[in-house]
Amino acid sequence: MSCLELLAPAKNMAFGKAAVDHGADAVYIGPERFGARAAAGNSVADIEALCTYAHRYFARVYAAFNTLLFDHELEPARRLIQQLYHAGVDALIIQDMGLLEMDLPPIPLFASTQTDNRTPQKIRFLEQSGFSRVILARELSLSAIKQIREVTGVELEAFVHGALCVCYSGQCYMSAAIGGRSANRGACGQPCRLAWNLEDKQGTVLCENKHLLSLKDMNRADFLGDLVRAGVTSFKIEGRLKDLDYVKNITGFYRQRLDALIETDSSQSRASSGRTTFFFTPDPCKTFNRGFTDYFLAASPDSPTGSIDAFDTPKSVGEPVGKVRQIKNQALVLDRPHDLRAGDGICFPNAPGRLKGFYVNRVDENAFVFPSGKTLIHKHDLPKGTMVFRNHDLGFARLMAGMTAQRKISLDMIFCEHPQGFELSCVDEDNIRARALLRVSGDPARNPDTARAAIEKQLGKLGNTCFELNRLEILSKPVFLPAADLNCLRRDLVECLEKNRLTAYARMTAGPRPTPVPFYREHLDFRANAANHLAVQFYKKRGVTSIDPAFECAPPGPGTRVMTTKHCIRRSLGWCSGKTEKKPNNAPQPSLGPLFLTHGKHRFQVTFNCRECEMQIYTVFHSA
Repeated sequence: MSCLELLAPAKNMAFGKAAVDHGADAVYIGPERFGARAAAGNSVADIEALCTYAHRYFARVYAAFNTLLFDHELEPARRLIQQLYHAGVDALIIQDMGLLEMDLPPIPLFASTQTDNRTPQKIRFLEQSGFSRVILARELSLSAIKQIREVTGVELEAFVHGALCVCYSGQCYMSAAIGGRSANRGACGQPCRLAWNLEDKQGTVLCENKHLLSLKDMNRADFLGDLVRAGVTSFKIEGRLKDLDYVKNITGFYRQRLDALIETDSSQSRASSGRTTFFFTPDPCKTFNRGFTDYFLAASPDSPTGSIDAFDTPKSVGEPVGKVRQIKNQALVLDRPHDLRAGDGICFPNAPGRLKGFYVNRVDENAFVFPSGKTLIHKHDLPKGTMVFRNHDLGFARLMAGMTAQRKISLDMIFCEHPQGFELSCVDEDNIRARALLRVSGDPARNPDTARAAIEKQLGKLGNTCFELNRLEILSKPVFLPAADLNCLRRDLVECLEKNRLTAYARMTAGPRPTPVPFYREHLDFRANAANHLAVQFYKKRGVTSIDPAFECAPPGPGTRVMTTKHCIRRSLGWCSGKTEKKPNNAPQPSLGPLFLTHGKHRFQVTFNCRECEMQIYTVFHSA
């Protein structure tokens, strides 16, 4: 039987606890330094508190330690890793190979997706180098994942939901090239979400002011079973910078999907304990999203299914609610029933392809939607047939602000007499046991049924704990016991069981570091991301003869490839000769020469490797 892990993001301790409450089997969180989201750092004390909370459910906590390190940071990084290990962290997600040359505690190491995990050869090397898990590149198809599984035994983790980096992770230097904000150092400026012009070599604008590198969000909810069969056991939700509604909603959604899968397959099981009850209906469309794509998963790598781009806006579009039927008396009329309410926010692409929107003031009995304030809506902005989206659902937001889920571990109790008074014992769903004593004699009950009901009532009050009562067996003779005594007995039992669960928690440990195996290349350029002497040492021990400094240490300059992506602008615009997409009627003819992306003073050359179905972006000199 294999365990399937739902892995959720945690911006901070509170978000991490919410993820566990909503069904996460594990959470990943960034420490105060060295995480790939510099804006989401947390103290060791907070991470330790999260570990204690998660471990009660046998859920795990992973520290995102996945930035490149400079030489002066190696010793502080080592000390922080020691602290995280003693705080209870279950594994480190890392990018920098220099860490494998350190004397670290026996904490498992996961190869971050930032280590560019695309090929069986690379993942086999990482496994042989001592990694316990490899986080796969988002661009891999099911067939590619299967090929990796056939030649490796390492745990495989795959992203299933959230924002997409347009470049292969760990290989994007565009932000660093533009403003010195390195994605590999946790400070990406997200130039892929900016509006760009596409020009030919003569400077003719082929596509103006579009978000040409912005992608939709990933949603692989319909492919979980396929991923399991391909060899994936950990399913990761992106979003350490997202808000709490997103964490609750998306974690709950995938918890329900994975549970449904497990119920139909006896060979699979959950990776943690307890069952979550939801007080809302999880729906990915209700929280931040740019539209959805499975992102090359279901098709071969050179034949992606459906549109992956979000050229009109990098902002959330929300859920579709209907198409425009007409504009009448400054009110919007849609072509289908809807539940829009006052306070909701709606958006739509206007004629030039820009996202516009307004808040709803009221909806009358004819379902006419009136905008708030002095907003005016025009037919040229909202022609008939335009799809309208709700990107703010006020009712859902209010619901999510309250208690939205609770997670409980089932247990059975036995209440019986003891030579010193009365004993309450229990066994939970993981066969963890506990007992507590009440050292009183008890008075014979005048009404046995009433006495028994009182015992059942007080011992069953587990509401604010992480436990729920499945069955209570009372084996003592009918006695009257004060409610205060019974409550004290119950609290002692719960405290004992919580301690015993933490003691029984099986923490993962890493084995001895394996003997170095040869790397499959002799020369590595800046894309190896070797930013410190230990990273260089790691590769030299494995037969690499020359290693260029990381981009962050010595930027290579004009003519450097700063991005490689499976996203292709030509394909998205209908200009790919090998595809069947139809070119838009008003689209200009593509240039036969080089293409350029421009934004203000920044200019990048775009090339196309059609054999691999990849697009590449290179730095050029800034335009005047």
